[in-house]
Amino acid sequence: MMNAVKSRIQFAMSWIRRQPPKVKAFLAVVSAMAVLVFLRVIVHDNEYLFLASEAVHATGISVLIYKLTKERTCAGLSLKTQELTALYLGVRLYCSFVMEFDLHTLLDSAAFFTTLWVIYMIRLKLRATYMEDKDNFVIYYVVVPCIVVSFLIHPSTHHHIINRLFWALCVYLEAVSVLPQLRVMQNTKIVEPFTAHYVFALGIARFLNCAHWILEVLGTRGGLLTALGYGTYGLWPFMVILSEIIQTFILADFCYYYVQSLMGGQLVLRLPSGVV
Repeated sequence: MMNAVKSRIQFAMSWIRRQPPKVKAFLAVVSAMAVLVFLRVIVHDNEYLFLASEAVHATGISVLIYKLTKERTCAGLSLKTQELTALYLGVRLYCSFVMEFDLHTLLDSAAFFTTLWVIYMIRLKLRATYMEDKDNFVIYYVVVPCIVVSFLIHPSTHHHIINRLFWALCVYLEAVSVLPQLRVMQNTKIVEPFTAHYVFALGIARFLNCAHWILEVLGTRGGLLTALGYGTYGLWPFMVILSEIIQTFILADFCYYYVQSLMGGQLVLRLPSGVV
């Protein structure tokens, strides 16, 4: 029974792989919409989606911890992605403390300090295994535009302007934080299991977070948009949703090849040219 199911899945993925890019994009959009409808039916409190996103992210970080402590190597990991992650988490923590302290603050605190530990391990303890020549993404290419956009488009809530600018900045930084990690994988073409598990967990976490925001907007019939503050020209809520969608689609291609590799029983993920 399981072999029959696995064979069908492999056949379907083989068929998808042969399709032109436009068909693949259409199928991805339709699949995402189908999953959203499914989640809308089975999940009655959208907050569970956010908590599930945090749990999956924590699982990904746990995989990193295992890799760094047991395997004693950081090969294939992007230090720059970890630094961008620490940056946006640090900014988001500041916003949480001064604007709205809740359970999310505690979860972000755990993720922030764990990310700092990962940075410490890569920079100091496992520096000899760090693939610095492959981690060649220029981060100010994304940090500077994020800062500029945060000045132009940010929420219009009652909070101090500095806090609103920081809020916007962390949203934009989170959307692009994974790009250096994708560049490393693009340069190496071969992704070892623990790094692949970590990036796949990020992809699932980003999708769940994106689903949380979209379903929350639909569930409140637009009330959440008002709560967020419309911002400059009414664009802020749109930018929040757009940032979540960008994060999801940035990782969608990798997640597809990850699942394909997993179904084929391959421990090491080999990426074709042009992926990520």
